Amino acid sequence: MKIVAICGAGVGTSGILKVNTERVLKNLDIEAEVTASDVAGVGVAAADAQVILTSPELVDKIGKTFADIVVIDNYFDLEELTRKIEKALG
Repeated sequence: MKIVAICGAGVGTSGILKVNTERVLKNLDIEAEVTASDVAGVGVAAADAQVILTSPELVDKIGKTFADIVVIDNYFDLEELTRKIEKALG
């Protein structure tokens, strides 16, 4: 499974979201590849992803994708991440 965390530049907030997502996945005992990307490169980065994690303001910039888009309001809230990742993964 592949999960892509995106932000505007692909460095800061997507990196934080990536690390916190890896923590959540470890706690849920779910194996997945988590990568960070900028919004401009999301088409390539998420071409084979099952889930895209992003902030509310970037959703409209993602474009066409087969991945589930999960909006994260607080990248530091592990409970929110856990709840939304569990929902996305069924």
